[in-house]
Amino acid sequence: MAKVLVTGGAGFIGSFIVDELVKEGNEVVILDNLEPQVHQGNTPDYINNSAKFVKGSVLDFELFKKTVEDADVILHQAAMVGVGQSMYQVSRYSSANVIGTAYLLDILANEKHNVKKVLVAASMSSYGEGSYKCESCGIVSPPLRTEEQMKSKKWELICSCGKQLVPIPTPESKPLHPNSVYAITKQNQEQMVLTVCQAYGIPAVALRYFNVYGPRQSLSNPYTGVAAIFMSRIKNNNPPTIFENGGQSRDFVSVHDIVQANLLAMKSSAADYEVLNVGSGAQTTIKNVADTLIKLYGKEFVPQITSSFRKGDVRHCFADISKIKKLLNFEPKVSFEQGMQELIDWGSSQKSDDKVDQATQELRDKGLME
Repeated sequence: MAKVLVTGGAGFIGSFIVDELVKEGNEVVILDNLEPQVHQGNTPDYINNSAKFVKGSVLDFELFKKTVEDADVILHQAAMVGVGQSMYQVSRYSSANVIGTAYLLDILANEKHNVKKVLVAASMSSYGEGSYKCESCGIVSPPLRTEEQMKSKKWELICSCGKQLVPIPTPESKPLHPNSVYAITKQNQEQMVLTVCQAYGIPAVALRYFNVYGPRQSLSNPYTGVAAIFMSRIKNNNPPTIFENGGQSRDFVSVHDIVQANLLAMKSSAADYEVLNVGSGAQTTIKNVADTLIKLYGKEFVPQITSSFRKGDVRHCFADISKIKKLLNFEPKVSFEQGMQELIDWGSSQKSDDKVDQATQELRDKGLME
């Protein structure tokens, strides 16, 4: 049994991690500020009663220090999440994600504690574009598409040699090209944790989550994952709105597989000081997500493909999970359709305010969308 602190443990991912830790007999403390944008001012009813819940922020240094004091393991899940919003709430995202992590590392470097391991929730957004292959140039890591290309509606990436690139699974070795403030802060989080923990001999692992979906995602937060955003639209009898042509692709991974990865990394030393992709290893288009949800809901409408685009959007990024399989024997257990059905079943009893149009207009007003 370990004493485990889970920052952000009342959130979508963190709460499932807490449940599994409690189930396995660990003594768990949750530190969470119940972010209004996520929780709408409510304490979620799914918080595990067997865990100690401390309401507070990672930006409250003294409170953070008290929660760290007795912990053996820290699972640092707390973060502001939202790519587009991060571009006009720069200080808010930087404070929560970077300064909050800096406070944790200050505590580990300067205060008395018993911490023997740290896991940090990193993000695939730090890659920017994923990996690609050119039939002439081989494997390449291209920059983001130019605004001129996006305006011409030529969505796929073109190699410097002029040939169209083919997306391939993205390994951890790919150079990072974060394309938003959110992505930069997530890159900072993982690098800070790995660097400082290595200096002090505290084993640490950075888990780069791909597109996580599942129950407990806020259906009223238009900055959450695309599956929950589409569900919010469908539940309010509005068709999902899709940017570009819907052919952009991601790696959708069930929250249950994210939990599996965290528990494996916590218990094993095989991945200490490593960065690991956590995904399904499958490529899924955004249009396929919308079509799958519409089918499972039994609706008749079709996705609204707008041909609009958000500045800095990535075309393709899906995970090469061979490293986490090798080091931790990780194996995704939830198929895409199974996971989507579970999300729908859970969502049937949840309140859902469709704020997508409002969020889209904000992006337009800020000049971040065409």
